Amino acid sequence: MTSREKVRRALAHQAGPVPVDFGSTGLTSLHVSCVAALRAHYGLDCHPVKVTEPFQMLGEVEDDLARALGSDCVAANGRGTMFGFPNEGWHEWRTPWGQVVLVAEGFRPREDASGDVYLFPEGDTTVAPSGHLPAGGYFFDAIVRQEPIDEDHLNAADNCEEFKLISTEDVAHWRREFARISGETRAVVSGIGGTGFGDIALVPAAFLKHPKGIRDITEWYVSLVDRRDYVHQVFAYQCEIALKNLATFAALAGDSIDVLMICGTDFGTQNSQFCSPATFDELYAPYYRQVNDWVHRHTPWKTFKHSCGAVRPLINRFIEVGFDILNPVQCSATDMDPVRLKADFGDRLVFWGGGVDTQHTLPFGTPAEVTAQVTARLRAFSPNGGFVFNTIHNVQARTPTANLIAMVDAVRAFNQAG
Repeated sequence: MTSREKVRRALAHQAGPVPVDFGSTGLTSLHVSCVAALRAHYGLDCHPVKVTEPFQMLGEVEDDLARALGSDCVAANGRGTMFGFPNEGWHEWRTPWGQVVLVAEGFRPREDASGDVYLFPEGDTTVAPSGHLPAGGYFFDAIVRQEPIDEDHLNAADNCEEFKLISTEDVAHWRREFARISGETRAVVSGIGGTGFGDIALVPAAFLKHPKGIRDITEWYVSLVDRRDYVHQVFAYQCEIALKNLATFAALAGDSIDVLMICGTDFGTQNSQFCSPATFDELYAPYYRQVNDWVHRHTPWKTFKHSCGAVRPLINRFIEVGFDILNPVQCSATDMDPVRLKADFGDRLVFWGGGVDTQHTLPFGTPAEVTAQVTARLRAFSPNGGFVFNTIHNVQARTPTANLIAMVDAVRAFNQAG
């Protein structure tokens, strides 16, 4: 059975070996420091790791490491980064923690005397920085560059400037990317961007030189209550562009991909939700339903929805609007017990993640504790398919290598035991 067949069986809720994903999305990957440590552990070629997403400082999981980790998925990557520059023109950069990595040409950091590092939208150092890596940190935070809000002259078009039709440069990129994965025996995960309505990570628009509209995170959440007409206008325009782009992308991709990453919008906190089910129904559901319906009418792809936190009260809504997959399945959040999630939703939803806690167990537990949690999660989620193993969100910087190996070995042992 190929890796792609394993994943497709899981997506179809059919029993079989549990497939694994490390690195197919910016939500299921590893910090660049962990990628380097794993390459060293497995005795792979020692060279600087590419930073595929500078915002979170995620490292490329190359084919040799993917084989060592038993990963069954591969990415068909878009052209750009969270900072608006393309992943091309690689050069070396030494991180504040001393690791030499490869970064794209547009990665032009400014480092100050305190050790803080700043990045710029589109790599343009003549404008205000949009990303900040604090001294002692391991990833960037978005810098809010909110212009003063004039309530009497708000224009929803200002929050729509990032939603554009796929360009000729993007078309050329996707043709190269699909040629690269031609004949791939792993499941292919991809995404076009612009389909995650209200994704708070994108609201500050670290990729725009002079973002207009509502770009402050607090103001955006206020807008969900006090400016709903404005938000509807943004979402309606975004949805219109997304549907046109999906048609273009589907014509390019054909049957090359298996899973389409739709949404990175977080709806859960550790203990509750960012919005009520009623707000989800009124504000988000109409647009997610259009996107998912289009994908399911025109392609065989499964749609992937990311949300951290305690989202159990919204899971039926996610299913009703057409999502096939939920990630990262934060089992440590309130009312997110894996056994109950599987019992209540496992026949209608694929759980992609949830395999081990990246806030506590994986970074701070012992290898034995990691093995125990991974094995328990596999037993909870794997019956009758519907589960792809991944951690709960990306593996964080400096996670002990022994714990990562314990995780990988536990999955392998579980599958071998049948």
